[in-house]
Order: sequence, then C-alpha cells, then structure tokens
Amino acid sequence: MDEKRVYTFGNGKAEGKADMRNLLGGKGANLAEMNLIGVPVPSGFTITTDVCNEYFEKGKEDVVALLKDEVEKAVQHIEALMNSKFGDVENPLLVSVRSGARASMPGMMDTILNLGLNDEVVEGLARKTGNERFAYDSYRRFVQMYGDVVLGMKPVNKEDIDPFEAIIMEVKKQRGITLDNEMSVDELKQLVKAFKSAIKQQTGKDFPDNPMDQLWGAICAVFDSWMNERAILYRKMEGIPAEWGTAVSVMAMVFGNMGDTSATGVCFSRDAGNGENLFNGEYLINAQGEDVVAGIRTPQQITKIGSQRWAERAGISEEERVAKYPSMEEAMPELYKELDALQNKLENHYHDMQDMEFTVQEGKLWFLQTRNGKRTGTAMVKIAMDLLHEGMIDEKTAILRCEPQKLDELLHPVFDKLALSKAKVITQGLPASPGAACGQIVFHADDAQEWHEDGKKVIMVRIETSPEDLAGMSAAEGILTARGGMTSHAAVVARGMGKCCVSGAGSINVDYKAKTVEIEGVVYKEGDFISLNGTTGQVYAGQIETKAAELSGDFKELMDLCDKYTKMEIRTNADTPHDAEVARAFGAKGIGLTRTEHMFFDDQKIVAMREMILADSVEGREKALAKLLPYQKADFYGILKAMDGCHVNIRLLDPPLHEFVPHDLAGQETMAKEMGVSVEEIKKRVNSLAENNPMLGHRGCRLGITFPEITAMQTRAILGAACELKKEGFHPCPEIMVPLIGTVQELKQQKSIILATSKEVFAEYGVEVEFEIGTMIEIPRAALTAGQIAEEAQYFSFGTNDLTQMTFGYSRDDIASFLPAYMEKKILKVDPFQVLDQEGVGQLIKMAVENGRATRPNLRTGICGEHGGEPSSVKFCAKVGMNYASCSPFRVPIARLAAAQAAVEE
Repeated sequence: MDEKRVYTFGNGKAEGKADMRNLLGGKGANLAEMNLIGVPVPSGFTITTDVCNEYFEKGKEDVVALLKDEVEKAVQHIEALMNSKFGDVENPLLVSVRSGARASMPGMMDTILNLGLNDEVVEGLARKTGNERFAYDSYRRFVQMYGDVVLGMKPVNKEDIDPFEAIIMEVKKQRGITLDNEMSVDELKQLVKAFKSAIKQQTGKDFPDNPMDQLWGAICAVFDSWMNERAILYRKMEGIPAEWGTAVSVMAMVFGNMGDTSATGVCFSRDAGNGENLFNGEYLINAQGEDVVAGIRTPQQITKIGSQRWAERAGISEEERVAKYPSMEEAMPELYKELDALQNKLENHYHDMQDMEFTVQEGKLWFLQTRNGKRTGTAMVKIAMDLLHEGMIDEKTAILRCEPQKLDELLHPVFDKLALSKAKVITQGLPASPGAACGQIVFHADDAQEWHEDGKKVIMVRIETSPEDLAGMSAAEGILTARGGMTSHAAVVARGMGKCCVSGAGSINVDYKAKTVEIEGVVYKEGDFISLNGTTGQVYAGQIETKAAELSGDFKELMDLCDKYTKMEIRTNADTPHDAEVARAFGAKGIGLTRTEHMFFDDQKIVAMREMILADSVEGREKALAKLLPYQKADFYGILKAMDGCHVNIRLLDPPLHEFVPHDLAGQETMAKEMGVSVEEIKKRVNSLAENNPMLGHRGCRLGITFPEITAMQTRAILGAACELKKEGFHPCPEIMVPLIGTVQELKQQKSIILATSKEVFAEYGVEVEFEIGTMIEIPRAALTAGQIAEEAQYFSFGTNDLTQMTFGYSRDDIASFLPAYMEKKILKVDPFQVLDQEGVGQLIKMAVENGRATRPNLRTGICGEHGGEPSSVKFCAKVGMNYASCSPFRVPIARLAAAQAAVEE
C-alpha cells in the first residue's frame, strides 16, 4: 500500500492523535486529539510533515499528483460531515488552510481563511445565510489573504503600508468611518473589485475562480512558507531543524462574522506573562480570527476580572466599561461557561498551560486549535511549580518542563524603584511581555538590526508588528505597538523571545515616512530614548536606570529541585571576588576557571607585568615578579575567601606574551623609563615577541617551562593566600591548573616546580593547605594520551574553546568570515564555538575521560570553556560522566537546570 499522506478528523472521530505531532504537526495532532476527547472541532484533514520534505525534494507538480486522490477523498469527507459541497453555488462549503509544525511557531507561517469563494459562490452563500454583508465580508477577506499569501501582494517599499490596507483606508476615508465592520455591502463589493484589479496590476496574475485550484494554491503556499525568511530566522533562533517540515491542516470554516451572536477569540488557561493561574484572553463580536491578532479593532476581554484590570489601566470608568467593552463572561454568559469548562478540560488533559483559538458561529462554540502556550521565563517557572503543587505533574516533569535558556530572562535587569518613581510616564499600553527595556526609537526591522550591530540599544516602535518584523524584534531591547491586544502578533512573539513588549498603546501616532511617533501631542524622532515597562504597560521618556534582578521564591524552589536530582556540580568561571559572590548567590558550587592573566589589566599591575616580559635576564624577571606577587596574592585571597569551603581551580598564566606588551609609543616610553633602558631597546624586545600564529605559539605551559620563575611566583601567590586564610579560620580549597599541555613531560616539569615551591611556602607560613594539581585538556594530543597524563594529574578540566579550535582547525577569532556560508550550505548546523561538537570534539572528551579514569579511577573531570553554560553541551558532559561544568556567573542557573534535566532524562 502507498504511504498515507492525509489524515482526516471530525464528528468526534480522528485518524490521528496527540502523540503523532512529529507527523501531523502540533496543530494537526491536537485537532485530532480534541475530537477524540469530545471538544467541538470543525471537521477537516491534515497533510503530513513528510509531504513538506517531499515538496522541496520533488517539486510542486509531483507532490500535487501524489496527493490528488487522497485530498479529493478528504474533501468529500468534510462535505459529508458538514452537509455542504465545496464549490457548490447553492450550498457552499468553505475551508481554512493552516500551517502546523511540530514545534509551535506563532505567526511565522501562513494561513488562508474563507477558501472556496468566487463571484457565483458568494451570491449563493448570501442567499443560503440570508446575510449578504457576511458573505461579502468573507469574500473580501479571502481575496485579501489569498492575494497576500499565495499571489505575493506585498508593499513595494518598507515605508509603504500593505497595498490592501491602503485600499481599505481609501474606502473608509470616502465614507468618514474608522472600523472595518462599519462598511456597507456595496463598499465590501467595491473592495473585492479593487483588490482583484490591484492583484492583476502588481503581480500580472488573475485571481483564480476554481475552488480546487484555490485549494492547491493555498496548500503549496503553506509548504512554501516553511522556507520563507521569517520562518528560517525563527527556526534558527529556536533551534528547530529544517527537516522537521510543516503539516497543512484544511478545516471546514466556521464563521465568527455572521452577526452579533457570532464571535472569535484567543485564550490562555493561565497568564502567559506572569504565570498566574487565571483564565484569560480576548474576543471580538462579529469578527474573524485575524482581527483579534492583527489588532485593527480593540479586542474585549473574555473574563470579567480581565476586563476590569484592562479598564483600570486604560483609565476607563466601570460604567463605560460595562456599556462599551463588556467581557464575554458578561455579554455571553452561557457561552463563556462552556468555554471555561472546555479550557479546564484541555489543561487537565494536557497537564500544561493551553493557548486556544475559538469561534462562536450563531451561538455555537467551536475550537480551532489548542497548543502548549508560549510563555515568558517567569511564567514558565511559576506554571511548572504551580502544576507540581496542584498534583498535575511530578518533580521530574517540572524540571523537564523548564527550558534552560529561558531562565536567562529571570536574570535580566529590572528598573530601579527610585529612578522609576522620578520618571515621566508618557503613555499607557498593555503589559504584553514583562521586563524593563531602554533604547533609541527605530521604526523598521532592518534599521533595528543595523543599529543593534553598531552596538546601539533600540526600541522598535510599530503601528502593529507582522511576521516580517521578526529580525528587528530579535535585535531590539523592547517593542512598542499602537495596535494589538495581549494576544496580538507582537505580544505572542515577544513573550516567546523573552522580549519586553507594550502593545495597543492607542494614543500613539506612528509616521513611518517621517520616522516620528507622536505621543500625547509630543513628537519623538528616530534615535530619541524611551523606556518600556512590560510588566505594567507604562512607557517613559528617556532612559531609566536598571538594577540586577532579584530571584523569586518559585525560581529558588526550582533550583532546589535541580540540586535534588542532579549528578553534576555547577561551578563558575570567575576572575574577581565580585564575580565569585554573584555566582555563589546563583548556586555555584565552586570555581572551575580563574584566568590569572585577567588580573593584570590595571595600570600598576600591567607595568610590572610588562617589565617581567621585557626583562632580558632571570634577575630582571624575578625583580618584576616580586612586584607582581602581592597583587596576585591579594586577588587569590579575595576569590578563595568568597568561595570558602569550595574548590577554586586557578589556571596558571596562559595567553601569548605579545598581548601584554605596549604597541604604542607612549606605552613604550613609559616602559623605557621604568626599566632604565632606551625606547629603541623596548621596541626591539616588543618586535622580538611577535609571532605568526600566537594561538599556537609561546603561551600556556610553554611560558612556565621557558620562564620557571613565573610558575613559582604564581604558586607562591596562590598557596600564600590560602595559608593566610587557613590561619584566619577559613577553609580554602585551591586547585592549580597547568594549561595547554600536549605531553605528560610538560606537566611533570611544571608539577615539580609547584611542589618544590609549595614546600617553601608552607615552611614560611608554618601551616599546610591541601591542594590539587591538574591540567587543562585543550590540545587533541593531550586528549589522545589522557591515560599517561592522568598518572601526574589529579583532575582534568576540558578547555573546549581551544580543543574545538585545534580539532576543527578553525580560528575562533576568524571563523566569522566563513561560518555564515557553512551554515547556509548545511556544512555546519551550529557554530561549534557556541554548541559543543559532540561527534568530533565530544569523542575526544569521552575518550580522555575514560582513559584518564582507567589510570586514576577517582580522577575528577570538568569543562570550563564557553560550552559550560550551553544546555545541550552541559547534558553531553553529564552523559560522559564529568563531575562538574563551569560557566559565567549569569549562566549558572541555566547550567544547573540542564544538568538536572540530564540526570532525569538518563
């Protein structure tokens, strides 16, 4: 039998179910599941994600031929259940065509509603329903959507508005009306004609009249939208593989625009912004789905409490609210009860917060989709903890429910309360996505990208955002829109990205051509500073000071839960006592990397360091090192004290020496004076240190081998600081790490200096401190000979930045010149310096851990490169049995969650 490509659903039955999301996409799988559990869903069918891949491999014609019979049968299935006929003039069936990938991608791909209409069918629909206005409103919408999505009608310039919107505005202007639903039947007929002639003029194509041709056009357009620019960008941001593909769901239309007993809406079983256990959402009477999301009309709240909160923020009295903006709970109480019961049923069924779309057609409620809702980092943690307390999920599920990367949002700065109290509120919008954001105003997505690349912080200000704005939204600190509610495109996408967003600030007037926005009579230009509070919806003039975020109770509880399950310790990379304290507050259990070279960059230290490098004798070097010793000891004292009782892994001097010497004349003159030699002599010595390939040159253990006095001074500083602390009653746990070894002999030589110096230090202080000597595995040869190296090393720390560099032969400083081409041509899926290459570099690591432990069974291993804070890399390290991962202070919670997930998944 041929492969099944189309799965039908309807009338409480379905060929698919929830666990088939890889094949049917999230939307298709959930439409099937809702049928099976008794939620009212219009009948339809889903074309599988596999067909999407076939479409790009075989091409349009072949795939249409492959699908033809199955699709025609599936259309007959809908006709039978809906008791109407596709393309029939007297009793027409209309359908919607929607995309649905296995991972939620809100607004990134295309949807077409009201498909199946033409000049004859629209007359029949008007007669059948006795509602000519509804029929032509649906026809106008269909031509507009099909023209945009399938026939490619887009604005010619970025300053232009959508060509269809321009026509609508012209018609409204002639009549002096503001809302779409105020247009007469004749005006709607006029729009259809104007739209069709605009399509012919701009694209050279006639609008198709045959409903079956329309359907194939729409199906292919949805597949095409999988490879549109914004979908590709979104997948890249979210790590969604291109080969997953999208499914296409075709469903009988139900109409929210049939009059005052019809409506459409979007709702959430909990608050997607803050995680509060409160049913919420927005709806519009006599409208279709895109009206709610587009924000052209102000949507009303579904619940009474939501409506009251909204009115309070907007400064609307209770009387006016009830008269003009009643909630669904008040205006349609019976339907609200049914909706509330079904959203409860869906959340209890999926054990997660649901994001749902629904339509009411002449008093009957239909669900069009449900999915696990996108949420902010704060909401993610709160919802996971609440569902755990409510007994809906267990501890392990709560850990797996949280995305490590999204914890980053909880660590972002918030506005300083004092600065906020003095700031001037210039307008109020909806708190669409929480957070604090300051930046310069820009109006277009490409400007936001350019300014961001120039190192500027920007706030993107739009009338409303569309999926085309994704790259700009990603580059901006925050987003402000004039239109749109809490479920608008801007709000949903910003929450998914963890970006601050204020939507629906109705009092702002955006002029794209002039690049200005008028707020309460004041004109702000591109480049002016504003600040957004996404938690309250307030917008302020100028910049407001921010301060570090404070961690909430839910966050702490999640971290405690991680500690209960994790098998791997998380340490931090820290070069100062302050960084060590920050990381410890985030739960770091020690330091996995202190880079001693980072301690030399202030004025006095750099002079002594340069003197040591430029000296031409052992005596000269020792004299300079004696000046450096007290500075180093003071730094180590501070760090060991901040991490009292925890392991602190200190790497001996590592970088190429030429990085420290003065290359400017003023610096060279200072050194000549300091050392009592001529400037020419200093220039000569600086030039003699230049290397053709410094990353592979005189650095790491090679410095300690050629200048053993450097290793001795650093050992003296580390152990001297530890002895002082021990005498004061502290418990320092230093580890001394020898960097960049490729042979066991290099480690042996450096170890002998460390041990000899330690004896002198302990004799001098009259006290001994336990310490360990280990090495950094960052050269492939070290990984390959790890069994021998473990005879001398008490621990291994994998420096994956250099290990990646030397395994691939890519310079981590120069990879940017060819990486984009490699990603585009799919030679690499990700940047190997950001995400650990598990197939190559990972295999070296795995082998080194196994061979090292074959020699020394209790060998401790850890990772301290940039990969130590990247979730998939942390999970790999846990899988190969490492004892710890070390990362920057602000990534410690992310690594803790990833490590706990690795243990739970195992």
